[in-house]
Amino acid sequence: MIVTSNNFDKVLELSWEKPVLIDFWAPWCGPCRMLSPIIEQLEREVGDKALIGKVNVDEQEELAMRFGVASIPTIVVIRNGVIRSKAVGYRSLAQLKGMLA
Repeated sequence: MIVTSNNFDKVLELSWEKPVLIDFWAPWCGPCRMLSPIIEQLEREVGDKALIGKVNVDEQEELAMRFGVASIPTIVVIRNGVIRSKAVGYRSLAQLKGMLA
């Protein structure tokens, strides 16, 4: 799911039903490109148990600032409207699953 400032409130509402993992990235970011297939695999494996979203920081500067994103990739997990975990840099599939657990 592409997350923007226009649909972010809906994404936040969904975090009351299931965890939401948001990947803050940019097309020019090498580590982000390395992480992208891992995020796609995670999305396939978790199915409906979690919502996986992506925020392009170049297009959504307001959201990036709101989450204090200073480096990318940054991964944020939200549950019940609250940030439960945050990680900067490349993460393995197992690490991402652990953030959702």
